[in-house]
Parts: sequence; structure tokens; C-alpha cells
Amino acid sequence: MKKTFLTLAAAAILATGAPLMVSAQMSAVTNAILNQRTGLLDKARVDIDKAIVNEKTSGKAKTWFTRGQVYEGMFESPIYSKQLQPGEGLQKAYESYNNTIELDTKDGEFGKQAIPRLDGLYGRAFNDAVNSYNAKDYDKAIGSYKLAAQIKPQDTTAVLYSAYAYEAKQDFAGAKDSYNQLLGMNYKSANLYNRLLQIARQQNDNAEASKVLQQALVAYPNNKNFMLQDLNASLAGGKGDDAIAKIDKTIAADPTNSNLYAVRGSLYDQQKKTDLAVADYRKAVELDPKNFDAQFNLGVYNYNKAADIYTRVSKMALRTYQVNGKKLEGEGRKYFELAIPYFEQALVIQPSDLNSVTSLRKIYCRLPEYKQDCLRLTEQEIGPNDEKVGPRGGYYYINKSGNKTFIKKQ
Repeated sequence: MKKTFLTLAAAAILATGAPLMVSAQMSAVTNAILNQRTGLLDKARVDIDKAIVNEKTSGKAKTWFTRGQVYEGMFESPIYSKQLQPGEGLQKAYESYNNTIELDTKDGEFGKQAIPRLDGLYGRAFNDAVNSYNAKDYDKAIGSYKLAAQIKPQDTTAVLYSAYAYEAKQDFAGAKDSYNQLLGMNYKSANLYNRLLQIARQQNDNAEASKVLQQALVAYPNNKNFMLQDLNASLAGGKGDDAIAKIDKTIAADPTNSNLYAVRGSLYDQQKKTDLAVADYRKAVELDPKNFDAQFNLGVYNYNKAADIYTRVSKMALRTYQVNGKKLEGEGRKYFELAIPYFEQALVIQPSDLNSVTSLRKIYCRLPEYKQDCLRLTEQEIGPNDEKVGPRGGYYYINKSGNKTFIKKQ
């Protein structure tokens, strides 16, 4: 009978021993919770760090959630935050809440509580990054932006701002990686392509710049800025026909851009398509009377027409001149008179343009009624190295000393 009693007693001890052992294993988590609730975060940290490496408790959502609370409380405390390495509290709190959700799912008791905690950590990480950026601590800002991006992988804002921080510290490779990460996230922004273009050009990587520009045009086929850059690339490469095709498309997207017509006019000029060139110059002036290139080129067009006619007249035999000379001179005179207002307007726009001054002087001196203007243009009054010139209604002094030409209105 005594033996039976001892056996039952032993069984009872064994039966009650198992839950006591589990309780001992869970005591570290319980102690961490109690210490965290009473504000003893340093002790709570010791307890939870033990629990997190114990194989009996490390796989439980409650353990990880408690760890998140402890570290979150520490980095928010002006006292206990000093016991942490820079960024350690945020990083460990993020890892803890993230593991809580993985173990418990978003619908579990602790998983549900971890989700809003993560949102709060995102805001804290982002604000820390902004503060570090404003303090010009760009490395710390980048670290915080990256953590914010970890917390919310679908959010593009932190990735974008990390690119700005990389650029601020002149780390263009890092900025490029962040911008390309955004492209991989289907982030849409014309400015992103502009930044990648700028980086490629700062690195003198023309092949990369060309590649990015073509990507930008695919994403934004009607973007005037990208179209103009593509056009300029064709112009710089001497691809006239290609440039005209591109400028036609650009004009369709931006029909009131005076400069586009002036540039296309110059391209037509190079191809000896004079009528098309003149039509574009006139359209450019119509859209913007202050377009210097268009005004000057219309002056040149009429000047050359007059000069060609006078050259023909000068080569005429006397008999031919007596028949047709006067009439042709009248046509030449007409073109000279047409050229005058364009050159004068060009000088209003760019008063220091020597070519406009020179062209006007030749016309004034050719036409009798502009004799006074001609005299003013050729009068030597300042010194042996200076020439006084100017269109009607104003004087311009051209100083020829050294390698510079100065023109100022008198």
C-alpha cells in the first residue's frame, strides 16, 4: 500500500512539474512585460533579450511583440535611448513587430497590434531622416530613409528622399540606384528622368544619358523638355534630317514656341530650302518679336537678295544695263529697305551685336536717303581705335581695343 502511495505521489510531482518548467521558461517574457510597464526598460531589455534566444520562447509572437515594445520605449526615452547605438532602437523594434506579424499573421492577437506600431515606426524613421538631412548628416539621413523604406516597402517617398540625400553628399552612384529602384516600383515622374539625365551628364556618360533620354521619351512621349533634349542631341550630332523630323513633332506638342520655328528655319537654311526657312523665321517673329535669331536671319535673307541683285547689275554690259539695270536696282533697293527694320529690331534685342551694326551700315551707305545714318556710322570721333556706329535714332560705340568688342547706347 505504501509503494502505491509513493508511485502516485511521484506521478503527481511529474504531472505538476511540466507546467512549472514551462512557467520558468516564460518568466523572462513575463518579467520583461512587468519591467516595461513599470518603466524599468533597461531590466526589461535584459529579460527580453534572454527570451528572444531561448528556443522555447523565440518562436512566439508574444515574445517578439514585447521586444518591439521594449525597444520602442527605449529609443523614445531621453534616458534609455543613450544606452542604444544610433538607429538600434528603431531597427530592433521594426524587426520585432515584423516578426510578430509573420508568426501571428495580421489577424492574430499580437499581429493586429503590431501593424499600427509599424506605421508609427515609419513616421519616426522618416522624421529622423528629415532632421538628419536638415542637419547635413546625410549618411544618417540615408540610413533612416532606408529603414523607413523597409518598414513600408510599397511606399516610394522614403526611397525618393534617400536619392536626394545621396545627391546632397555628391554620391551620384547611390542616387542613381535609388532612382532606378523607384523605376522598378513603377514610380512615375518626369523629374526622376531629369535627375538621372543630370547625373549621367555630370559623369560625362553620354551613352547613359542617351539611354535615359530614350526611356524618358517612352514614358513621356509628349514631354516638351525631353523632346527638346532629344532634338538638341540630333542637332549636336549633325543629323539634320533626323532633327527636322523631331522638331516637327516638338512643334506639334508646343506650337507657340518661337524658338522651335527659328531653329527649324536655320535647318532649312542649311539645306538651301530658303522659302521654308523664311516662313519659319516669320512665324517665329510673329510669335515673339524679341526672337533675335529670327529677326537677324530675316534681315540677312533680304540683305542677300539685294546683294545678289546688285551683283548681277554690276556685271551687266552697258546696253543691258540701259534696258534692265534701273529696274533691277529698284528690286535690290526694295530688299535693302525690307532688311533695315529686321536688323534694327535685332539691335534693340541685342544692342552689342556687331554683325547687325555692320549690316546696317552697309545698307545705310548704299541708299541715298540714309546718308545721315551712313555718316553717323562711319564718323570717327572717339579715337583711332574706336568707331562710332548706330541705327537710326541711336548711337553705338564699338571699342576695338584688345580682343573684346563693347557696344553701348549713347
